[in-house]
Amino acid sequence: MQEELMEYAERYFFTPTAFEKAGAVWPIRLGRNVAKPHYRIGPRTTTYYSLHFVLEGTGTYIQDNRSYDLQRNDLFCLFPNRSHEYFTSDNHPLQMAWIAFDGKKALSILERLGMGPAVPFVRNAIRPGVRELIDAFFDLIRAHGRKASDFAKLIAFYSVFEALSENPAMQEKGSGESSGGWLQKGVEYLEMHYAEGITIEKAASFVGVDRAYFSRKFNAAYGMSPIKYLQNLKMKAACTMLADTAYTLTEIAFSVGYHDLFSFSKAFKKHFHMSPSEFRQSDPSSMKPLTHLPRSE
Repeated sequence: MQEELMEYAERYFFTPTAFEKAGAVWPIRLGRNVAKPHYRIGPRTTTYYSLHFVLEGTGTYIQDNRSYDLQRNDLFCLFPNRSHEYFTSDNHPLQMAWIAFDGKKALSILERLGMGPAVPFVRNAIRPGVRELIDAFFDLIRAHGRKASDFAKLIAFYSVFEALSENPAMQEKGSGESSGGWLQKGVEYLEMHYAEGITIEKAASFVGVDRAYFSRKFNAAYGMSPIKYLQNLKMKAACTMLADTAYTLTEIAFSVGYHDLFSFSKAFKKHFHMSPSEFRQSDPSSMKPLTHLPRSE
């Protein structure tokens, strides 16, 4: 560590690769410190997310004028464009590590831990396994520096979050998922696996509810039944293949999740009032549009 005005610190700065930026989230800073007695940061704001691990000592964290007492094994997060301040106690100087990150799903990954702008602090979140993984992240960067691969950095980064999520305290905070959250997961399950012979029962089971409840909530949220949406997904894929490829009707039937050509042709004709062959010879732009659901970011 290098001595600075208010602390002894070790810091590393990353520039994300194109591969990292194509993903959900990526690390941009890694650091650790031992605070001097007058250590104080802020009040200020930041443009990224920064998860801070209290390894030793005591202090105070303030966000939007709300204070949190810090002690060993606590966790707090700095959120973009939110005023924050943190400082050490005189008698037990803070020792911390931090991982700053960004990305289109940065907030989502924190929500998996039950954290967010309204819940920026978790007591006793750091278990021994988390400390070891933080140390491993530092060891990686010390050994390879800027030559550390994006794969290696992402593995180290996600490993820390995985270990945090296994803490019962974090699981309890993250368990109160709204119906909108599990419904969106159900939609994504249908969109990902529609061609694999899935059923609505399987989608409901995947998100942890029974079929009737899933269907009722789905219809209330999206104005259509999940079985109709599943059918729409198959029909949309079939239309694309009919219009843009030379695959046979049987190949298309199997590719969009039907067990035989007869079932596919019957479903297609019911939906579009024409056979797949007639569709292939027609003007696709004249067909009725398929329903799309609103997607969360």
